[in-house]
Amino acid sequence: MNILITNGRVIDPASGTDKQTDIAIADGKIAGIGQAPAGFKPERTLDATGCIVTPGLVDLAARLREPGYEHEGMLESEMAAAIAGGVTSLVCPPDTDPVLDEPGLVEMLKFRAEKLQCARLFPLGALTRNLAGGVLTEMAELTEAGCIGFSQADVPLADTQVLQRALSYASTFGYTVWLRPQDRDLGKGVAASGALATRLGLGGVPVAAETIAIFTIIELMKSTGARVHLCRVSSARGVALVRDAKAQGLPLTCDVSINSLHLADTDIGFFDSRARLNPPLRQQGDRDALSAALADGTIDALVSDHTPVEADAKTLPFAEAEPGATGLELLLPLALQWGERSGAGVARAIEVITSAPARLLNAVDAASGIGRIVQGGVADLCIADPSLEWQVVPEALRSQGKHTPFSSYPMQGRVRHTLVAGRVVHG
Repeated sequence: MNILITNGRVIDPASGTDKQTDIAIADGKIAGIGQAPAGFKPERTLDATGCIVTPGLVDLAARLREPGYEHEGMLESEMAAAIAGGVTSLVCPPDTDPVLDEPGLVEMLKFRAEKLQCARLFPLGALTRNLAGGVLTEMAELTEAGCIGFSQADVPLADTQVLQRALSYASTFGYTVWLRPQDRDLGKGVAASGALATRLGLGGVPVAAETIAIFTIIELMKSTGARVHLCRVSSARGVALVRDAKAQGLPLTCDVSINSLHLADTDIGFFDSRARLNPPLRQQGDRDALSAALADGTIDALVSDHTPVEADAKTLPFAEAEPGATGLELLLPLALQWGERSGAGVARAIEVITSAPARLLNAVDAASGIGRIVQGGVADLCIADPSLEWQVVPEALRSQGKHTPFSSYPMQGRVRHTLVAGRVVHG
């Protein structure tokens, strides 16, 4: 279908574009920006007056709960949540059941996702078999099946020698290893160490749990030459280590979750299990440092850390509740809110959820147009009204998981239309 998007404020951070113009779409690709090609006749026109038109959002951390956890989320429901939030490309970790450690499982998941014709799925393969931390997976076969990198999800590698071998092997073949930096033994608590955790009697997770892991990873990167992406950095000291490593020229990237960027440990309140998250919410100083690091580029991307959790697993005492929160539909408004409050601006807010994360997907090149608005590139687009005010009503979310620490929070900015490969999949 030929589609014409008119009167929108087109924001493409990759090219520095920020202007009101039209976009013509034909055969699933962007056929013209500003001026439609000769002979172009739109079959549908989308009036984007008062709206921003951005590349489709790219989310580097979204659990889809299939296979194995269908009681907490179905591929259909979570993909519907993604496109409702303007997310057209997403990365899922390998901690499914069974774990994504076999090519057949990866191929099946990708096939299921493609049949839904919603967002594009980029799976991470397990770094070790069954995420057990002992034997490395067949990374080459998993890459052929469609994996863009390898991860332990939230299961720390206790054996440093195994991590060294994994990074050495990945470096040899140019694979990226995605690691959430947390020491296994120090990270066994349920809340960030500090006055609040002490007062509430909750087991604490010290900042050292993150910094020790980051320091170990950096040292192994130096000896192996591996490329590493750190998932969901949560502390000021962790940010400082990342900044120093980047200054040394190490191929290190990282992201931060919407939860850590906007909330602090005080949002736990009186044992609110909706704020039981992994990594745990830290102090205000950490939140400020994360915000500054995202603004200056030390942190590359902002992620939803979408983790749908069933009601029975959340309606438990805080320490026993399952960590996680739904977030796909909140990524855009929270990014825009951060851009305004931090002074980073709307262009940087869009960049950290589009072109910046797209650059971290090994399977994507710049010519594809994913995360960008480029003539000839794929027409993955998000049309959103940045001034629309709304309140988070969990029951109204598309995700099967209804639990979020942002419940009842006022939001500003909502997706009106989402396009994937030139098809209007939402709105």
